[in-house]
Amino acid sequence: MAVIPEEYRDLFEKRSFAFVATLLPDGSPHVTPTWVDFDGEHVLVNTVPDTRKDRNVRGDPRVALAVADPENPYRYVSVRGEVVEHRTDGAREHLDDLAERYTGRREYDGPGAEERVVLVIRPDNVVGQTPPSRSE
Repeated sequence: MAVIPEEYRDLFEKRSFAFVATLLPDGSPHVTPTWVDFDGEHVLVNTVPDTRKDRNVRGDPRVALAVADPENPYRYVSVRGEVVEHRTDGAREHLDDLAERYTGRREYDGPGAEERVVLVIRPDNVVGQTPPSRSE
């Protein structure tokens, strides 16, 4: 398992969107922007069960994702890994935590709020980029 360097962990505490790539049954990529979280070891993506993303990772657990800094999109972390768990316990509460970070509201009230699953992603390869500062 790869480690997400300390210098990029703040990206998972901001309102950064992850662009998550999963594999369709024919092997072609499917990419979706989504809220993202990090538990200190695994990347966490909360989704609705039986969506295209969920079905894809149940068929092939390999994923790739990129998270860019909303204040400087040239600073990012890219992760390749596998979904190692489909967690339903606490998934709704996790979504509410994400809603507070991303929307400022404590409770998520959008579509698909009733049933959720957390995709627990084990990082196998991690690459980050921080561009040098430019003086003007």
